[in-house]
Amino acid sequence: MADVVNLNKFRKRKAKAERQRTAEVNRRLHGRTKAERAREELSKQQLTRSTEGARLEGPRPNAPSAVVEDDGSDVTE
Repeated sequence: MADVVNLNKFRKRKAKAERQRTAEVNRRLHGRTKAERAREELSKQQLTRSTEGARLEGPRPNAPSAVVEDDGSDVTE
């Protein structure tokens, strides 16, 4: 006689295995280690320092809203 199989457990086990396979693929495609992220951040900072140090003018403003446009609302008539 055949063994009795709980189909609910079988279905859940199969779904879990599929999720694990998908997660492994995503880790390989998109994942970076903490050391890789830190190294990239350090290289960005070094590049920024070297380019800012080579500027002939002062440092650029960080905010893009540094230029204030006059909308004419302060004009008295």
